[in-house]
Amino acid sequence: MGIEIFFKIAARTENNLKVMKKFLFSPSSKSIGLFIVSLSVILITFSSPVSASNTVNLYTPYTKISVPPGESIDYTIDIINSTTEIQNVEISLSGLPYGWNYILKSGGWKISEISVLPGGKQTLSLMVEVPVQVNKGSYHFKVDAKGFDSLPLTVTVSEQGTFKTEFTTKQPNLQGSITSNFNFEAQIKNLTANNQEYALNATAPQGWNVTFNSDLKQVSSVTIESNHIKGLSVQVIPPAEAKAGTYKILVNAVTPTTSASLELETVITGSYNMLLTTPTGLLSDNISEGEEKRIELLVKNTGSSDLKNIKFNYNSPVNWEVTFDPKNIDRLDAGASARVFAKVKVAKNAIVGDYITRIEANAQGINSKAEFRISVRTPLFLGWEGIMIILIVFGGVFYLFRKYGRR
Repeated sequence: MGIEIFFKIAARTENNLKVMKKFLFSPSSKSIGLFIVSLSVILITFSSPVSASNTVNLYTPYTKISVPPGESIDYTIDIINSTTEIQNVEISLSGLPYGWNYILKSGGWKISEISVLPGGKQTLSLMVEVPVQVNKGSYHFKVDAKGFDSLPLTVTVSEQGTFKTEFTTKQPNLQGSITSNFNFEAQIKNLTANNQEYALNATAPQGWNVTFNSDLKQVSSVTIESNHIKGLSVQVIPPAEAKAGTYKILVNAVTPTTSASLELETVITGSYNMLLTTPTGLLSDNISEGEEKRIELLVKNTGSSDLKNIKFNYNSPVNWEVTFDPKNIDRLDAGASARVFAKVKVAKNAIVGDYITRIEANAQGINSKAEFRISVRTPLFLGWEGIMIILIVFGGVFYLFRKYGRR
């Protein structure tokens, strides 16, 4: 375009020189007048501007933008042909930072040159990929229309970029009993410039079971696109014999180029369990009507946590009474035992036979029951009284038989 302007100026200058020569060497013209006229023509020639619109220009409204690392920027660029001829325009980028990638397209095709009709316009699509590993700051580059125009662009990276993976959870600590399943909700963020397939594993105490779930399926690995996040559920199951305490589990997401770890913590409050029985294990006894029987009970804490405020209840036949000594146990350590006495008083009018009395121990949401079979018998003195009556009757019959039997 600059060459064309040059030749136009040269052509005008040549014509002006001819005019000057004609006037300077004309016999009828005065030298001073000729000089003034010639100087005026030259000044007019060089002061006449060449039309600035008679060229090809590049335009986009977004010349300076701010984005985070790893972002893709989509520019729409117009190529405007203000000349009177068809222009074949070579398009390229210059000054793009190292490691940044771009794609130039028009009509769905990658291009490096485009043809624009006189007075027409073509639109380009420029995609610029900002790498993940990039320093915070402003970066400058140009879109060039060779021989015509350059479009300067600025991208400001808003934060420091990294080449790493983030493995996070909002709740790294969970508490529960030995029978609990601990479910942690976590996220893996791929901050690298490439898609990554992460192998998942865990380091946990012996006997503990750790599984990973993604999209409602149990998995051992997950694939995550560049600069994307994947949700993950980590389920931790303690063994039945685990004791109360705090346990740490380290879960890892690993690829050949990057990795991340997440430390989880489970707090086992222990299991609550107990057994109500007798020292001998015998759950039956005898009693007479109207009497009171003292039954020795044994309460065992078979869980891994201490039991507090153990209380006792009973379910017995009508008009029977049961009292406990002591009425409750304030504290029973894990693995320990305690003795309790149940005083059972039978109703005075109880019929001879077998009866069931149920005794129950309760503490912290658990209970243990024991069924006692109690046989009610006739009091001993009543038995001897009956025998005496029988003997008296038998003696009387024998006496009468001896006295009157020979008649």
